[in-house]
Amino acid sequence: MSSGYISFAALAAGLLFAVGPGACAQPTPGQVASATVAQPLPFVSPIFGDNMVLQRGKLDTIWGWSDPGDTVRVQFGGNTATATAGTDRRWQVKIQPPAPGGPYTVKITGHQSAELHNVLVGDVWLCGGQSNMGLPLRFTKNADEEIKAANYPDIRFFTVDGHPAYHHVDVIHGNWRVVSPETASWMSAVGYYFARKVQQDTHIPIGLVVDSVGGTPAEAWASAAALRPLHDFDVPLAELDRLKAENAPEYGNYIMHWYDEYDTGQKNNWAAPDYNDSTWKSVPIPGGFAELGVPDTPALVWFRRVITLPDPLPSGRAMIYLGEIERMDTVYIIGKLVGGSAWVENPRVYPVSNALKPGKNVIAIRVLRTMPDGGFLSKPEDMYLSLGDQSSIPLASEWKAKLSVDARPPQPLPIAYENWPVMPTVLYEGMLAPIAPLSITGAIWYQGEQNSPRGYQYRRILPAMIADWRSLFAQGDFPFYIVGLPAFTKRSPVPVDGDDWTETRESQAITAATVDNTCLAVTIDTGDPDNIHAKEKQPVGDRLALCALAKYYGENVVYSGPVVESVERLPGSIRIHFAHSDGGLVVKGDKLAEFSIAGVDRKWVWADAHIDGNTIVVSSPDVPHPTQVRYDWQSNPAATLFNGAGLPAGPFRTDTWPGKTEGHRPY
Repeated sequence: MSSGYISFAALAAGLLFAVGPGACAQPTPGQVASATVAQPLPFVSPIFGDNMVLQRGKLDTIWGWSDPGDTVRVQFGGNTATATAGTDRRWQVKIQPPAPGGPYTVKITGHQSAELHNVLVGDVWLCGGQSNMGLPLRFTKNADEEIKAANYPDIRFFTVDGHPAYHHVDVIHGNWRVVSPETASWMSAVGYYFARKVQQDTHIPIGLVVDSVGGTPAEAWASAAALRPLHDFDVPLAELDRLKAENAPEYGNYIMHWYDEYDTGQKNNWAAPDYNDSTWKSVPIPGGFAELGVPDTPALVWFRRVITLPDPLPSGRAMIYLGEIERMDTVYIIGKLVGGSAWVENPRVYPVSNALKPGKNVIAIRVLRTMPDGGFLSKPEDMYLSLGDQSSIPLASEWKAKLSVDARPPQPLPIAYENWPVMPTVLYEGMLAPIAPLSITGAIWYQGEQNSPRGYQYRRILPAMIADWRSLFAQGDFPFYIVGLPAFTKRSPVPVDGDDWTETRESQAITAATVDNTCLAVTIDTGDPDNIHAKEKQPVGDRLALCALAKYYGENVVYSGPVVESVERLPGSIRIHFAHSDGGLVVKGDKLAEFSIAGVDRKWVWADAHIDGNTIVVSSPDVPHPTQVRYDWQSNPAATLFNGAGLPAGPFRTDTWPGKTEGHRPY
């Protein structure tokens, strides 16, 4: 893999419970070079394979590569189409599918031949986003019971392997799988619940193409042509152009290129177990920076220590625990990379069983610190090596250390510190464009967490990305359904004026209200204040399915909770009228809470609210002349307003006052 991260499946297998999307391994230059060697183009694109679902009701586009001039013939359920491979070796046919159902066999013949077996005809949905879209079923609520019961032969899924790219990519990797107790464990939980509900209601085979990578922003999934008119990404796009011109390794992030350019330790292999560190300074960990002359300024420092392990090593999983680190760490054991992360808030926990050996082991840790109080942030007792028998070796002690980069100005720092794909366009090029123009029904999208510091900007990025995807697949304004962010972080006991997650939710809602053929699945009543990967994923998938059933499949189902229709300002109060109050407005919990009110002074106070028919009247004795009202306006509100169908109202506000993220630009 030519990237600075591991796939989400691999991440979840070893690290999800501890470190989240930033727990991303970085390849060595040799690994990058070997991964980028051109591979022969396959006769049939890997997006087509046994067990797949091909789209019903429209021509299916099928493609691959052969000798220039080769005539390729595709047979599918009694229908035939032919194409001639061009000078670029690509062939592509459009073929009418047979009736929904199956199974069918697709026969492809030319100078080579291939057969695709157990193919169904149904609806294909693209599942995009970051880690909450990719989160496997095995890590969610009631996982064991759900996996055991996951016997759905008419639901198939294909998970696109993670791959950032700076240039056009022809081929992705992955396999189609039939949903069963043997395969469901690692499939997208949101995709699973979405497909299950749609398939059970419509009895149409459902195929899912899961295109997601943890911690990634929306702009990574859009093309340069879509982003340049926004002018919000001129700086990173210029940096990307520079790296392309230099034929740089396609990491997909900025920090690894910075290491390549400036890190003396990387250039001289300070991680090597036989490196002579006798001239290095002894320093304490936690700590170490002040002793090297950079007590409170940006700096890149390498630390080394030798530990002695028993022979034989205890069997079982060994883990290294380093606590929280600001800003970015990279960890090696006897020269082997075992982990690295730029997600400051999460303690570093990396599996190291395959890196350890009996006897002496050299641990090397590279830390890029950017804040005066950065570096190792946790208590000494939170730093240790745990062996397979649960015995542990404390790591808080004297280490050898050496300054690699004094990163004070004028030394440049990277544009951003994430070591997973965050650059604009890199996942569009590496993971999305290679599967187009696959015939699909539509897309579901769960993303926004990584964009939340720029939540206001998201109302520009997301519509541009949707238009970009629709242009890429060239199948009209296909359905695009959006997950509103759930509850997260600590609840505020007082009204919040500005909030990044709330402002991102607002941008999601504005997009769903203004972009044709979209829908918002509100999930504000779900989530976990302490875990960005909330385990409750069934409501998310089910509500996306309600969007599809109502807006695409034409079923008479309620798909939305209450939505503000109009606002009536009265003496001493504000009356809010709602659409989508199916079955009436309903209070969940002890009372109708999380309404705040303000006057022209813009000072928010909690308000009294009560239901009056299909309206809510909001007032407060502390605000005799209210002008504006907000509901659920914080990252983790108490969702109390629902309709009779059990669907929640999303956060809303009547004001247009500037928020926390308006005007925020990281570049």
